[in-house]
Amino acid sequence: MTERILIELTVNGVEHELIVEPRRTLVDALRHDIGLTGTHVGCEHGVCGACTVLIDGAPTRACLMFAVQAEGREIRTVESLAGADGRLSDLQQAFTDNHGLQCGFCTPGFLMLAQGFLDDVPDPSRAQIREVVASNLCRCTGYQGIVDSIASCAARRRTAREADVEPTTPEDRRAK
Repeated sequence: MTERILIELTVNGVEHELIVEPRRTLVDALRHDIGLTGTHVGCEHGVCGACTVLIDGAPTRACLMFAVQAEGREIRTVESLAGADGRLSDLQQAFTDNHGLQCGFCTPGFLMLAQGFLDDVPDPSRAQIREVVASNLCRCTGYQGIVDSIASCAARRRTAREADVEPTTPEDRRAK
């Protein structure tokens, strides 16, 4: 008889109790046990990045992590990006607007990679974006649409942050 363990995973803010074999990968637990199929399985060796999720805010290859290792950690999948009403997030919309989708197989991994990156580096240079994007594989494109998508989202977020900044000088306050 195969050993099984009861674990609790917090995925997209929801707690899930699972009974899994200790060797069950996180990607398999997400897809097959919880039913969140947005995280894709590509190479199963941690090379392609299709299975990228956020663990405590950091992009992580879900195929290289056992589900038991994720217990007590905050897991975010691509399903967490859209609003409760189904409206695309600003990052998803940027991928749509800038042709960063291509066939779509690698897209969830790129979206989660980009989300984690933009959370850490909200105002990246194009060179920084290119360096981060190089960690995931896309077989359809030269990555330009993906880089443009992330840069566009970062620019929109920067504009939104600047619009929300309180005026700092008396002249600025009067002008507002």
